[in-house]
Amino acid sequence: MTSRLATEIAGLELANPVMLASGVLGLSVPFLRRVIDAGAGAVVTKSVGLKPREGYLNPTIAQAQCGLLNAMGLPNPGVHYFREELREANLRAPIIVSVYGFSAQDFAEVASLAAEADVDALELNLSCPHVERTGAEIGQNPESVADVVETVKARVDKPVFVKLTPNEANLVEVAKAATESGADALTAVNTVRAMIVDIETARPVLANKIGGLSGAAIKPIAVRCVYEISREVDVPVIGCGGVSTWQDAVEFMLAGASAVQIGTAVAFEGLEVFKSVTKGIETYLGEKGFKSVKEIVGLAHRA
Repeated sequence: MTSRLATEIAGLELANPVMLASGVLGLSVPFLRRVIDAGAGAVVTKSVGLKPREGYLNPTIAQAQCGLLNAMGLPNPGVHYFREELREANLRAPIIVSVYGFSAQDFAEVASLAAEADVDALELNLSCPHVERTGAEIGQNPESVADVVETVKARVDKPVFVKLTPNEANLVEVAKAATESGADALTAVNTVRAMIVDIETARPVLANKIGGLSGAAIKPIAVRCVYEISREVDVPVIGCGGVSTWQDAVEFMLAGASAVQIGTAVAFEGLEVFKSVTKGIETYLGEKGFKSVKEIVGLAHRA
């Protein structure tokens, strides 16, 4: 890979603009290392909270026609345990810890503890669609988002990313509230609220009934969100939702994303997806005569 793929997100230097999304292979340093070795420019961990959480009972995952439906329930070992593992990480690419909480003070406490492990940035999960009193319930309210971001920024000196929900008609106002309160970057978007009903049993397939849809089905929604948000904010936007090919990644960047995250495609295609996507982006840039990936960010806004 050449230097034309290098980019920068809120002060973090990435060898390429393709990141691991939160939720996949993200609670083990050996797995994070494998993802980086496979070609990811940065990694985002699974979301961690103040206390260990078991998550929901099975079934927690179901395959849809064009993606995956999940309601895991944010299972994690807690930030205290995870922080100790991260202290020894010594990874070759930026590591961003995803955190969640049930209040602004919760988010700030988890973020502060995670930051002590010398990670590179924090991503606030203000968009989980299937756990009550956290995630999307906070992320759909601009005032609540502003409160969380301001409280976290007062406690940490690391870049703070905010992961937004697509399940909100007022998404641009939420994005503005986040950036005006100090968010250094935005990730757009998390999964879409959805469900599947088994026609034989006449019951919802997931134990939690409603989950979050990811994968190819939500890509046009995510691209639209990136396009609308990036026109209104002055911080980098990271595209997330349905990226599995280099064409998907380029589409997000043309719409205004400075980088993209890959999640569901890892489950379907394996870690090889990172190299195939970055190689494709590089070939595209060369064929179009661009010297840097930064040159294509937001080109669709000219139309």
